[in-house]
Amino acid sequence: MFQKILIANRGEIALRIQRACRELGIPTVAVHSTADAEAMHVRLADESVCIGPPPARESYLNVAAILSAASITGADAIHPGYGFLSENAGFAEMVEAHGMTFIGPSPAHIRMMGDKIAAKTAMASLGVPLVPGSDGAVPDVETALAVGKKIGYPVLVKAAAGGGGRGMKVARSAEEMEDAFRIARSESLAAFGNDAVYIEKYLDRPRHIEMQILADSQGSVVHFGERDCSLQRRHQKLLEEAGSPAISPEQRTALGETATSALRKLGYRNVGTLEFLYQDGQFAFIEMNTRLQVEHPVTEMICGVDLVREQIRVAAGNALGYTQDDIVFNGHAIECRITAEDPETFMPTPGRVTAYHAPGGLGVRIDSALYAGYFVPPFYDSMVGKLIVHAPNRLEAINRLRRALEEFAIVGIKTTIPLHQKIIEDPEFQAGDYTIHWLERFVAR
Repeated sequence: MFQKILIANRGEIALRIQRACRELGIPTVAVHSTADAEAMHVRLADESVCIGPPPARESYLNVAAILSAASITGADAIHPGYGFLSENAGFAEMVEAHGMTFIGPSPAHIRMMGDKIAAKTAMASLGVPLVPGSDGAVPDVETALAVGKKIGYPVLVKAAAGGGGRGMKVARSAEEMEDAFRIARSESLAAFGNDAVYIEKYLDRPRHIEMQILADSQGSVVHFGERDCSLQRRHQKLLEEAGSPAISPEQRTALGETATSALRKLGYRNVGTLEFLYQDGQFAFIEMNTRLQVEHPVTEMICGVDLVREQIRVAAGNALGYTQDDIVFNGHAIECRITAEDPETFMPTPGRVTAYHAPGGLGVRIDSALYAGYFVPPFYDSMVGKLIVHAPNRLEAINRLRRALEEFAIVGIKTTIPLHQKIIEDPEFQAGDYTIHWLERFVAR
């Protein structure tokens, strides 16, 4: 097992990783910007190192500073969390080149899955179903028009190196293709330094279903079921459920077998999430995330497994020690992402938290680094916490979530708690009848 782990992240995920390390008896090193000097993950770490000023590019994305911090503190492993450098293959390579372990997949698999075209090609070769689309990158408008004619409109023009909705445009007809193609390429180049785009069929009412997997270096691969992440605004998830109210146990088993078989053949290791669109009873792969997901707690709640602990164990070379038959799915879990945003305009609301009270009770979990007196900085992602509930079934989980949201008090800044309260009272949500387009219409009412 590792002697010391440096956590190359901040906020609630850094705190989450610290907790897993502490239970494993592993000391931790926190890195932080000057803006995060009083952050909870810094306060609770065994050691901390300031790695730069507030802008992320000068601190949390500063590879040289992070590696130096690991070196001077004697860390033998680095956990990247999610975001920042978590899916940066070059960073993973540099960690290994410095004699430390990167707690995640191999650099080769990070690089493969970071290129959406390469990821789709690899998955197709392994028997994973895809959304109909172009064969690789689309070099020009003429080719884009030919693809659109072949698969039928509407279509989605997507950045090959994309994520988070950037470099993604819908063309509903041939007349719209030129502008969609040009804008998607331009946004992709600005956001990712890569203007390669591809095209796939735009589905009008899909759900976003993802499958959580874990693999060790001995070839064992298991899945921990699906999450429904269809409640999104501008391709950003707001609420997630495990399992999906739209998926049967038989579909879960079949999708899990497809995912684990593919990653076993690929020789993948550590955690990963395969993301699918689901419509009319059919699943279609769209991308893979080679890291821990923000929404991993809902999976932990229904499976009773600590995914961060498992990441650390398999990165240290340990075998899983269990099989798919040992994994039992229990009840239903829902997660609300709480962000420092105006619940109506979605404008960021950084500022000082003057009072803070977290809900509690059976089946309620809070993953947050907030505390009374903490100043939410304006430099980073606006998510300040996650409220997760677990209950024997979905109806009881919604009732528990309603009660927990009523108890949750964050004073001094505006948050999206009121929005979540409205969402869970909607009859369509309560019936589980929603798609990835539902929330956009809901907030526009």
